[in-house]
Amino acid sequence: MLMRATARNLSLLRRCSVHYQSTAAVAVEPVRNPDIAYTQIFINNGWHNSASGKTFPTVNPTSGEVITYVQEGDKADVDKAVQAAKKAFELGSEWRTMDASDRGVLLNRLADLIERDRCLIASLETLDNGKPFVDAYNIDLPLVIKCLRYYAGYADKNHGKTIPLDGSYFAYTRHEPVGVCGQIIPWNFPALMQAWKLGPALAMGNTVVMKPAEQTPLSALHVASLVAEAGFPPGVVNVVPGMGPTAGAAVAGHKDVDKIAFTGSTEAGQQVMETAAKSNLKKVTLELGGKSPNIVFKDANLDEAIETSHFGLFFNQGQCCCAGSRIFVEGAIYDDFVARSVALAKQRVLGDPFDANTTQGPQVDQEQLGKILTLIDSGKSEGARLLCGGARHGSRGYFVEPTVFSDVKDGMRIAREEIFGPVMQILRFENIGELIERANRTEYGLAASLFTQDLEKALHFSSGIKAGTVWVNCYDVLTAQVPFGGYKMSGIGRELGEYGLEAYTQVKSVIMKIGQKNS
Repeated sequence: MLMRATARNLSLLRRCSVHYQSTAAVAVEPVRNPDIAYTQIFINNGWHNSASGKTFPTVNPTSGEVITYVQEGDKADVDKAVQAAKKAFELGSEWRTMDASDRGVLLNRLADLIERDRCLIASLETLDNGKPFVDAYNIDLPLVIKCLRYYAGYADKNHGKTIPLDGSYFAYTRHEPVGVCGQIIPWNFPALMQAWKLGPALAMGNTVVMKPAEQTPLSALHVASLVAEAGFPPGVVNVVPGMGPTAGAAVAGHKDVDKIAFTGSTEAGQQVMETAAKSNLKKVTLELGGKSPNIVFKDANLDEAIETSHFGLFFNQGQCCCAGSRIFVEGAIYDDFVARSVALAKQRVLGDPFDANTTQGPQVDQEQLGKILTLIDSGKSEGARLLCGGARHGSRGYFVEPTVFSDVKDGMRIAREEIFGPVMQILRFENIGELIERANRTEYGLAASLFTQDLEKALHFSSGIKAGTVWVNCYDVLTAQVPFGGYKMSGIGRELGEYGLEAYTQVKSVIMKIGQKNS
């Protein structure tokens, strides 16, 4: 039977998920039991066992069963990968002497190969992460491909400036690649986060040592095989699966790594930054946690605001750093918004993520399941009103019932801490004057959204909210063209867009004395 997205699923995807250009009905058969071809460490375009001989299990969150065992890289393996990347970056190497336009050709070729293997990679994402195949195939993988193609176009457009100086001098700037880039990617969007990091790094001529999340290494390793197939020189991209405290820490602390890019929790990001500073003061970009305010004014298009807010929270099982997890609703529409949000939550279909009718898969692992249930219990004990859900779904796998709390107060744990799960918190506001202060009453600042038909109000609040991205009458519109990153403890630096290139280049000033200067 062909895997087809239902009309309802496609409508919801178009309206409420991350931005993409078009979606037709999925007419491919997902690979439910793929042959796992790549479980080793990828260095110098070849596959290697770990130096220690250790492996670790990667688990299917839908069942809790082991999918396969993956080679567990540690400090010794990271060092081998770094030395390979360092050699590939040497002056005179194939990579350093390659025309910039040819780097773009390689990135486009990699995008083509990912497009060829789109069904398989989406299936690996569903198997390893638990996200619905419809989402992985229709949203994640198209965005992966578009991101790589976007940065392929930038490969030969990286240039400096000439600068007029007083006296007989000539000056210009060069935008040079940083060097060996360590990249640590998360488990919530494994393939997409890999593209976000590989694209700008390779376009600018850097080399990479990547550590995928231990929960979801399979798609990253498959893409590594495509790097070699695309024709990238050995050592340009290296992928070392392993644990965060060992392999991840080794990448962050290695003195021959020139730059580190990390996406994950704020707590882990703080450790990465400290380790990076204590090693060689390497450049750091961090994309971390969030507790994003989503503000719905009484003049909003209520139908659109309710549906978009629902998916701004529940998309990807709530496992989004930018999830709209603090929903502030104006008093005049509060009760209606709450009642209709509960009805939508109750319509969510939990189950086999390979099934086209499933709208919510499992959480990624037992640890996340436990954390979410603990925070749900805190909401109950602190006086929030539980309207639906609030418990584990079934006994097999790591499913959480879609949960909605109303009457949430700013000081409650569920209003302060990142839950990273399918738990909606709805807060009431009456006083617009204090709303910006309430929205900013968080240590995070990754994203925010506003629903209003008043342009002046939208401009005022989007200026006042301390967040790296503000969506107006939409949510989760994330494209390769627009920069993304956080204020405060949500991170440092920006990914995506032209701004995303800055982290992967260094500016060098060259000043020459000349015999005679002419204007």
